Amino acid sequence: MSVKFAISYSTSFNGTDPDRLIRFAQHAEECGFEALYVQDHIALYPGASYGAGELPATLPYFDPLDCLGFVAAATRRLLLGTGVLLLPYRHPVVLAKRLATIDVLSKGRMRLLTVGIGALPGEARAVGVDFHTRGRRADEAIDVLRLLWSGGPDGVGYHGEFFDFDALCSYPKPLEVAGLPIHVGGSSRAAARRAGLRGNGYFAGGMLEEAERDLQIEVARKAAAEAGRDPAALEYTRWGSADLSAEQVGQLEEHGVTRIVVNLTTASAEEQHDKMSEFAERFGLASK
Repeated sequence: MSVKFAISYSTSFNGTDPDRLIRFAQHAEECGFEALYVQDHIALYPGASYGAGELPATLPYFDPLDCLGFVAAATRRLLLGTGVLLLPYRHPVVLAKRLATIDVLSKGRMRLLTVGIGALPGEARAVGVDFHTRGRRADEAIDVLRLLWSGGPDGVGYHGEFFDFDALCSYPKPLEVAGLPIHVGGSSRAAARRAGLRGNGYFAGGMLEEAERDLQIEVARKAAAEAGRDPAALEYTRWGSADLSAEQVGQLEEHGVTRIVVNLTTASAEEQHDKMSEFAERFGLASK
């Protein structure tokens, strides 16, 4: 079994107790999980809803990058992930520095950045972004991030629809010369194509039939091939429950899944730790 296992922590479900967050992350690391993923919303409002239903406006989402920096300081090995960071609502010049800073301070663990375009029109309006252009804005932002991370002391320039600059330098750089991997999350064929054209992986979400999921990962791989990229190098991440069996994981592997992000639905911290331990024992994570 070659699939990797990560774990998700949601402050909208678990609350904002910093001690609980750190204990969760440290236990995940001890259990052998590859990474910790956190979610993102900048601002909510009454009536905000999308496919999964209405979101209570008082849900306490931490800023994901501040949250991951906090986790990094209390762990040693755990990789850091977002599922997903709302990319169109953040300026990539600022974001390039923030991400590189976390990567340097965590000694190279900001490896599972996953970006999405958002689904709430009111959230886009609140930050001055045209909801209908968020896909194009995200495409440019990915290109700008990579350009800034690759640029030298003479600076780099970019002239696009949304971002424009000349001879710009962004330091520090991520620890790896190639910059940070950028995965694309979503539940549409457009998101899958974006992953193939620009991403290091596709994190598939939503409530879709398996046939549609198979089609989307093929869209991603085809787009990668058309862009001259290696489709086999594209990672494929999916959500999973803490009750997954070895047979179910094997079926996901047959569909090309390379990483499963486990979502815990038990309420108490103790129950969550027990579920993590049971899962880790079931799949031998600590020995990997």
